[in-house]
Amino acid sequence: MIERGMIFNEEMVRALLDGRKTQTRRIMKPQPEVCPRGGHWWPSNVFKTMLHIEEEMQNGKGGWGGVVGNACRFGDVGDRIWVRETWAEAGAGAPDLKLYRANYPAHVPSHYENVPRAEDIRWTPSIHMPRWASRILLEISDVRVERLNSISEEDARAEGVPPAGDLLPDYPDTYLTPAGDFATAKVAFQRLWQSIYGEESWQANPWVWVITFRRIEGAEHETN
Repeated sequence: MIERGMIFNEEMVRALLDGRKTQTRRIMKPQPEVCPRGGHWWPSNVFKTMLHIEEEMQNGKGGWGGVVGNACRFGDVGDRIWVRETWAEAGAGAPDLKLYRANYPAHVPSHYENVPRAEDIRWTPSIHMPRWASRILLEISDVRVERLNSISEEDARAEGVPPAGDLLPDYPDTYLTPAGDFATAKVAFQRLWQSIYGEESWQANPWVWVITFRRIEGAEHETN
């Protein structure tokens, strides 16, 4: 079992804490290439060979003969992900208190008084969060690959993104799809993806790792 850090933005951290997010998608690097005999193959640095995605993913063994997780740089089934998020140390007045931007100040214990305003805190970017400061630990239960645009409505909900059909303030432009249909969680996920990676990334429809996980309660500070 291996632990790896993974960055989540504030909205997705809140979805993790609420139990709404049980999946994440990350772009495969390098991207699979068109195979001369049809489909796509992936130049794996792990196996020093070309893996044919459409064929290998249909073997019924968890993908690529059960080794898809070994190829995925984010982990295999049973491995753990510790969440990197924007955070800060409270300072001399509360040396053991860590602050998290995603739900500050709601998570601060009530016995701490006069907590500073969020805009007055010197927040540390998620990429610089050390393992000891992380409060959320996830355990991987499944790893697979698919095209980004192939996400289902069910999986879009598992990504922690609520449907935008009620004109949710986070997604003001997703009430109707270009075809005039009521927006769905998939449309809301598309808007979220574009806000992170850019509109061109959604249009490119890259292959992505689809990682399913469960949150491990009370295990925030476990180590190997």
